Amino acid sequence: MNRVVLVTGGSRGIGRGISTTLASRGYSVAINYAGNKEAAELTKKQCTEAAMEQTQRFEILQADISSQNDRLELSENIYNTFGRLDGLINNAGIAPLERADLLEMDEKSYNRVMDVNLKAPFFLSQLIAKRWKNEKSIPSSEQNKTIIFISSVSSEMVSINRGEYCISKAGISMTSLLFAARLAGEGIDVFEIRPGIIETDMTAGVKTAYTNKIEAGLVPAARWGLPEDIGKSAAALLSGDFSFSTGSVISVDGGMHISRL
Repeated sequence: MNRVVLVTGGSRGIGRGISTTLASRGYSVAINYAGNKEAAELTKKQCTEAAMEQTQRFEILQADISSQNDRLELSENIYNTFGRLDGLINNAGIAPLERADLLEMDEKSYNRVMDVNLKAPFFLSQLIAKRWKNEKSIPSSEQNKTIIFISSVSSEMVSINRGEYCISKAGISMTSLLFAARLAGEGIDVFEIRPGIIETDMTAGVKTAYTNKIEAGLVPAARWGLPEDIGKSAAALLSGDFSFSTGSVISVDGGMHISRL
């Protein structure tokens, strides 16, 4: 039976890259989206085209994961639709509506970013982990479960004109460690994937500025990252081959995290 993975924010950008890559590796994918159904349908179409086997399933599931009720409904819909869940990829995230100097950032923007980028993945992971913990009837060969948090180089690198985003991603890094420590004895692996500069609609507005920085040497690999780069890392972590590496951070940034003189 095909393993099933939930990708939050799976309708576009990094989420789409993850979903389509998983499809090409034989996974069934629950594609969560908040509001853009058309984009989610396109991701589903691309997953279907990339699928390895006819038994794979791809379904779009609408939910605002910052809402407790929506999280509960999403969990139920997944089990009603697929009958199982093997992996959770906490990818959904938003940028501030406006890049504002740290001294001008308002509380509304802070709360909006924190609700989606930090609170939502924390409590969704808690919900799914508790459900997995209670699934005692699953054969041991199928017990490997995986939670992956998608953070950002912004969890360590400072951008003073989008402080709320940086704080939310730093929080995700700690959230990953907390869940890894708590779930290590429960047959649940937890990882953090830390992307660098990835070519998506979120970075489209600053493409020229980032391209100039890349060309000036900010990224040793000298190129933009692609959503598929994140997808390949996620597929590797979901395989179970890294179960003794729970709690690890995988930097997918072309070497951007390397301290250099």
